[in-house]
Amino acid sequence: MKFVLIFGPQAVGKMTVGQELAALTELKLFHNHMSIDLVSHFFAYGTSEGNRLVHLFRQEIFESVAKSNLHGLIFTYVWAFNLQEDWEYVEKISDIFKKQGGTVYYVELEADLKERLLRNKTPNRLEHKPTKRNVDWSEAELRSSLEKYRLNSNEGELQMENYLKINNTSKSPAEVASIIKEKFQL
Repeated sequence: MKFVLIFGPQAVGKMTVGQELAALTELKLFHNHMSIDLVSHFFAYGTSEGNRLVHLFRQEIFESVAKSNLHGLIFTYVWAFNLQEDWEYVEKISDIFKKQGGTVYYVELEADLKERLLRNKTPNRLEHKPTKRNVDWSEAELRSSLEKYRLNSNEGELQMENYLKINNTSKSPAEVASIIKEKFQL
């Protein structure tokens, strides 16, 4: 069992890289908006009940996949490095797979703001993430998060065994997926 956690700020390309990586491997993609957008039909994004349900769905999927005979899972996540609860969440979901004998791979993406603002309104993103279709709201949220959160790690901060950081500002999703596949022999 392989668990690939792709993380980075909004619109950095996590889902699109995950789509390409899934196409190159036997891994299934579970991008973070699959649960967010499902719950948003009932409870607004960020509400306590919405957050509870998103976490519940994710937990059940992680546990079921970790115990299954699937080859593995790709999950995308926006990790706020200045929030202790995000560190704890990454450890918690990683442990689900490790306890079942799985291997966890950590892939951090970073790209400059100008590129992320362009990616924020790509057709692929808007097709797969209904809550991002209000582009003005989405861009405002992206910009405001820069003031509240640190969404990329500092040099040397992450010491995981299977860790890779890629600046994908000028790289295609297919190129990034190939780098990940080769690095971790997926």
